[in-house]
Amino acid sequence: MILGPTPSDFEDQQPSLEPTFTCMSHNQFDKKSNAWSALFSEPTSELVKRYTASVRFDRRLALADITASLAHAEMLKHQGIISADDLMAIERGMKEIRTEIESGTFDWKLDLEDVHLNIEARLTQLVGDAGKRLHTGRSRNDQVATDLRLWLRDEIDLIVGLLAQLQKALLGVAGDNADVIMPGFTHLQVAQPVSFGHHLLAYVEMFARDAERMAEVRRRTNRLPLGAAALAGTSYRLDRERVARTLGMVDEHGQAQVCQNSLDAVSDRDFAIEFAAACALCMVHVSRLSEELVLWMNQNFGFVRMADRFTTGSSIMPQKKNPDVPELARGKTGRVVGHLMGLLVLMKGQPLAYNKDNQEDKEPLFDTVDTLKDTLRIFCELVAGEVHAETGKKDVGLSVDEAAMERAAARGYATATDLADYLVKKGLAFRDAHEAVAHAVKAAMARQVDLAELALTELQGFHPSIGEDVYEALSLRGSLNARDILGGTAPSQVRAQIARHIKRLG
Repeated sequence: MILGPTPSDFEDQQPSLEPTFTCMSHNQFDKKSNAWSALFSEPTSELVKRYTASVRFDRRLALADITASLAHAEMLKHQGIISADDLMAIERGMKEIRTEIESGTFDWKLDLEDVHLNIEARLTQLVGDAGKRLHTGRSRNDQVATDLRLWLRDEIDLIVGLLAQLQKALLGVAGDNADVIMPGFTHLQVAQPVSFGHHLLAYVEMFARDAERMAEVRRRTNRLPLGAAALAGTSYRLDRERVARTLGMVDEHGQAQVCQNSLDAVSDRDFAIEFAAACALCMVHVSRLSEELVLWMNQNFGFVRMADRFTTGSSIMPQKKNPDVPELARGKTGRVVGHLMGLLVLMKGQPLAYNKDNQEDKEPLFDTVDTLKDTLRIFCELVAGEVHAETGKKDVGLSVDEAAMERAAARGYATATDLADYLVKKGLAFRDAHEAVAHAVKAAMARQVDLAELALTELQGFHPSIGEDVYEALSLRGSLNARDILGGTAPSQVRAQIARHIKRLG
């Protein structure tokens, strides 16, 4: 059982109001306001405070910090390290702090540097010495590593849910268009006819793998650093596995998952880097879909129409409808990839154990999460539309121009391979069939007609085995239906794949 609030209770995990930050002047400086101040003879400069403070952005870890602190406190009491009265006071104080954070009234202090010291200072203010005892057996090093893992674990769950929604949105459109013929491309040249539903299922496969990767990242993220203390562990008799179980940091068999090396626990951020890599790849998939939407919406293609609420106009050209959402998603992909590179470079030269450099892991990680979640949400609606709960009315999503797609498929000799296959089935070697069809295409291009428009006698001039049944093979529909093989583009296979995905997604 997880004690207290969990970050997943709040989707964005941020207070509803922007925080206010207070900062004490030098004259107001209280040596006791810093956890390390007894050693120092002068206060930290205001410039250094602003430069080193992270509370402006790491405050979003507040609920994770409270959750981890409550689990730690419960364990300390169970181990006889703090009293039952101390635990009750800590729980009471944390409840009030949570209320203040949720309401936006919590007084975030820049002097206290980060979310952890802000919460601890407020707790001590509320409950006295019990608040001071909470930090027994832990350091901010293992505390922040734990908070970050808890927060990221819940964000991964949200992202996996959004990936499932996007897959379902694509499946809906694919099911409606299993029989719709479009040109399949290689090198952006017309290659062979495919079902539009089949084309969309390629993205379902990509996003399914993205979800699998996220699940793998979650498993490695869901391990407890707390108890590693600053870098060497602690002399207190902590029950780290108890804390892990309380926080839900367990495997599929219910076994507690605890970081096994104290140095590694506090200093490494490979779970964050691995997550950023999974996000970057997911955004690459979004970017590829975005590029196709931009092309398909172009008048020279005219394959799809995007709802007006996902487009913008021009300040000077009144006829324009610009596909801003997919264009911006392409751009934001570079941003997420950049965050991955930043995290890799952040870690590459660090000696063990913890270094202040690691404070720089949060902003790129937070922005990666926000960017991916926002992108997935908007693409779910862009593809499938949105149903209004109060009225039941559905706003349209992606609209398909079937005729435009089929016309485009007919323009590029998309059934040339089918003619070659036809000849192979008549006994010709594939390379010879390939050569014969190339001559046929060349002749059709010279006359500016499709292969299916050539007379039977003309086709027989390229090989005498060609008969009347060749025209079925040369039709777009015949080509589509012929590829009735697992993973193929035949509508029957498309529907079978849709059924499989629907069952998988539940």
